[in-house]
Amino acid sequence: QVQLVESGGGSVQAGGSLRLSCVAGGLIDRVKCIGWFRQAPGKEREGVVFIFLGDRVTHYAVSVRGRFTIYQDNANTVTLQMNILKPEDTASYYCAASGACMGWAPGDFGYWGQGTQVTVSA
Repeated sequence: QVQLVESGGGSVQAGGSLRLSCVAGGLIDRVKCIGWFRQAPGKEREGVVFIFLGDRVTHYAVSVRGRFTIYQDNANTVTLQMNILKPEDTASYYCAASGACMGWAPGDFGYWGQGTQVTVSA
């Protein structure tokens, strides 16, 4: 099993910044990529950004390009730096891990953290 623990998040005004961290524990050798997803009330969970561990190749959703940056701190920690936050970024953010990395849909990820809330006020 792989355990994921998110930290960070909180409340900020539009234009501000927040940083989220995801620490993986357990059988982390199984993890090949990590992604951040978010889900706002009444909306489907959507992928935000992804990183392949090791070669650190990244993939960003169009809505966050130029504002969000994902990077791998070490073997089991991934950080999401979120800048120029907008009210529409308000959501619960989830860290997820995959051993196959076949796609960017929630169903492609088998391990999930508990989520952390990000609230951006206008």
